Amino acid sequence: MAHKVALIPGDGIGPEITAAMRRVVDATGVEIDWHVVDAGAGVMEEYGTPLPQHVLDAVAEAKVAIKGPITTPIGTGFRSVNVALRKHFDLYACVRPCLSQPGDGSRYEDVDIVIVRENTEDLYAGIEFDEGAPEVARLSELVVESGQKAFRPDSAISVKPVSVTGSRRIVEYAFEYARRCGRRKVTAVHKANIMKATDGLFLRVAREVAQAYPDIQFEDKIVDATCMGLVQNPDDFDVLVLPNLYGDIVSDLGAGLVGGLGMAPGSNIGRDIAVFEATHGSAPDIAGKDIANPTAEILSAAMMLDHLGEHDAAERVRRAVRAVLADGSRVTGDVRRAQTGSTAGAVGTQAYADAVIASLRAEV
Repeated sequence: MAHKVALIPGDGIGPEITAAMRRVVDATGVEIDWHVVDAGAGVMEEYGTPLPQHVLDAVAEAKVAIKGPITTPIGTGFRSVNVALRKHFDLYACVRPCLSQPGDGSRYEDVDIVIVRENTEDLYAGIEFDEGAPEVARLSELVVESGQKAFRPDSAISVKPVSVTGSRRIVEYAFEYARRCGRRKVTAVHKANIMKATDGLFLRVAREVAQAYPDIQFEDKIVDATCMGLVQNPDDFDVLVLPNLYGDIVSDLGAGLVGGLGMAPGSNIGRDIAVFEATHGSAPDIAGKDIANPTAEILSAAMMLDHLGEHDAAERVRRAVRAVLADGSRVTGDVRRAQTGSTAGAVGTQAYADAVIASLRAEV
């Protein structure tokens, strides 16, 4: 029986890399009933929103989706489609493996860490008030009434909610992931030395949850020390669990340890629904040129296959990607430059996918 999957191609390079990904997945022999729906900047004129209701309906029906990158305007314009999907479906766990690949151009060769990021709370909850909004004045009055120093009246405000419920379920997810995948340690990352209420709550809950998993090592680290430690000694880390904002930042740092966002897959997991995606942006400057690296999207599809119970196919995809990268003769320009210092001899997005497919079929 075919697995239902909603496919959201996205903006910019999204249609190219999702097309490459789809061909690789189809080449595994796993039957997928793809339901293609469009979201992002390209549908704004027709629907008045980057995330039409029929897209939400398609994801809800399939319960599994994979998407290409979607453009989010900086500072103005519509809010992030990614954030909207996470909030709508309560996709509370963002999971981003950072695994070294052959020829990824990194200074490290054996990085193997997993970032587990809380996905629904913190400063990304979307509770914001512009400078001059009446709510800002009311919040200022509340702050003064509580005995704290007033903030400047020309401030904009973002609210940082961190709950016991949200913290507990993300830390439990991290420990369950570690146990299921044979991982040795979970590190809770925080800034509780400064943000004693919110990050202090997160840390307290993490320590409580850790007591139920005596088979998994536990430690906590301040976020700035974590960043330094990841750069100096990434081997010191295994599974990291973080509040939303820190998780977003640290996951990009982790991607930098393994060749960049073009190598970094990701997933957003809820109780009933999962959405998989490459962690990079839409790169509109190279859209339509057949030069984008689809590795992150293909590896995200491998995560999706694991989620669907197709573990053999998922591992075959990962092995095929590693074989093509190790060979180095049919890789995209960014990888070629990392390997040789020049883009000479690089292939396009679809030719790279062809090489991965050929490697897949060579195993059979």
